[in-house]
Amino acid sequence: MVRPVRLLCASVLLALSACAVRQAPPALLPAPAPASAPAPLTPPVRVGDAEALDRLFIEDARSEQALDPLAALERGERLSAERFALLFTPDLTRSLRAANADALERLSHIDRAALDDAHRISYDVFRADKLDEQAQLSPAIEALTAPRPFNHFGGFHVEFPGLVSADSAMPLETLADYEARLALDRALPHVFDTAIARFREGMASGVTEPKLTVRNMVAQIDGILAQPPAHSPFLSPVRAFPHAIRAEDRVRLTRAFADTTAHDIYPAYRRLRDFLANEYLPAAREDVGLSAMPGGERLYRLLVRQHTTLDLDPAAVHRLGVAEVARIQQEMLQVKTELGFAGPLRGFFDAIRVDPRFHPKTAEELARGFEAVGRKVDALAPRYFLHLPRTPLLVQAYPAYRAQYEAGGSYSQGAADGSRPGVFYFNTYDLKSRFLSGVTTLYLHEGAPGHHFQISLAQENAALPDFQRFGGNTAYVEGWALYAETLGYEMGFYKDPMQHWGTLDDEMLRAMRLVVDTGLHTQGWSREQAIAYMLGNSGMGRSDATAEVERYIANPGQALAYKIGALTIQRLRHKAEAALGPRFDIRRFHDQVLMSGALPLPVLEAKIDRWIAREQDQPAVSP
Repeated sequence: MVRPVRLLCASVLLALSACAVRQAPPALLPAPAPASAPAPLTPPVRVGDAEALDRLFIEDARSEQALDPLAALERGERLSAERFALLFTPDLTRSLRAANADALERLSHIDRAALDDAHRISYDVFRADKLDEQAQLSPAIEALTAPRPFNHFGGFHVEFPGLVSADSAMPLETLADYEARLALDRALPHVFDTAIARFREGMASGVTEPKLTVRNMVAQIDGILAQPPAHSPFLSPVRAFPHAIRAEDRVRLTRAFADTTAHDIYPAYRRLRDFLANEYLPAAREDVGLSAMPGGERLYRLLVRQHTTLDLDPAAVHRLGVAEVARIQQEMLQVKTELGFAGPLRGFFDAIRVDPRFHPKTAEELARGFEAVGRKVDALAPRYFLHLPRTPLLVQAYPAYRAQYEAGGSYSQGAADGSRPGVFYFNTYDLKSRFLSGVTTLYLHEGAPGHHFQISLAQENAALPDFQRFGGNTAYVEGWALYAETLGYEMGFYKDPMQHWGTLDDEMLRAMRLVVDTGLHTQGWSREQAIAYMLGNSGMGRSDATAEVERYIANPGQALAYKIGALTIQRLRHKAEAALGPRFDIRRFHDQVLMSGALPLPVLEAKIDRWIAREQDQPAVSP
């Protein structure tokens, strides 16, 4: 799971291995339709169209930045309290809708066929993004999303402490930086009041969160309020001042931050907590799936499209997941035997949950395992990639106040200029439920060459427009990370049966997601039914299974994208290998996948098809 600095924000075909060719089964989903009709590879270019497109990208990015207060915080920009106060307001939605309509209107006057190949890719990505945004901002969908401004998974109430702490991306170097940070803290009560008003709209229309997510939000807020103000993230800016801040200003700022924390921030959190617990919870829905909410089926279909970039039938996705679960179990049967277990697979799941050799004894042991994998990947990466990220990668545990509600790991992107590293977070909550067997596959996914490579290489490529450098879609981002896990076969990591088991267990997780996410949101599955399914078909610990299911409840459709995205990348690699034979170079293929940013799957497919055609036109090189 990527947790980029922007809050956002998967395999049917098996990767071909250098150790042993893993046969690709028939595709169980249709290939994405081409992004548009084929065009000549070197068309005549009308400079006016390319310039107009570049200008549109720049001006739209400026407009989006002005209308996205959270993104400004996450990029480390100084944000005014007035812009911050726009969060969750109808005025902000109306402005976003107007900006979207303007962008699509301007795009309609640009002749795509007259553009060069790089601009054509950017045109296709931009158009797909804007059409997706248009659908999300439509009044019918906005009526289903705005009254649910956040929930326990990546919610604003949980993220805000990190956004304003001394460790955030926002600079704290001058007196003006401190005053700006203090103004944001003082504006928080207004933002929470706006969110409460939105929640009340949903209470009136029947569009509410499930009771489950509300209880989790209350528990999260209790965890924040349990911290003494003096030790909270809100006072971290005044615990260590830069030299530029004078002594008298340090005294004044320390007093002001303490007063704001005690009289603005903590009361605002208590007010939000009391509203959620006493007013909203009784009105929240009992059933966890979107199908239990008015308009929920329509919203789920849109979310599937948003996260996968494909129009998919949830029932077909559910069947695909069931088939994949059965297939992966067959591989698991072989590996459990290699690990010395002769009983049934279900018995092995139970055995490894309590077998101490599968579990870390300390958080340090877990950290050492991830660091060891990282060193090996660093040594092997040049064999698989022409470009390596300049941005450094850190490995660290989640903060204690977040860990209980997080998945086993996530990635937080670094700064585009490399000044702030990317971070792979791992979870040390309930250590006895964590698995040493998952160390390799989790690192490959969340760290390198997964999210860290994909996100950093895009950010570092200044030739791309900003929406390709910093934007993306779940199917590509998570599909790449799941594809990156399969590179562990070629890199030799999974010769170790324990690590081989770990990657199969993670692959099983992505297959089960297809079943569980659709089951929850279209087939009336309960939370308990979903958890039982995951425990019965994998070696997951209960803590992980519970966190996963509650994540799918809070973020519908997102979990489908891993398998769907990886399916596409693996199928495109298989297509390129078959078409190019000995000319196929894995480094060049990865360059084609990675160096245009996170593309919608139809746009990625069209790009790879053009690359294959160009490679085929090249004269063969004699040995």
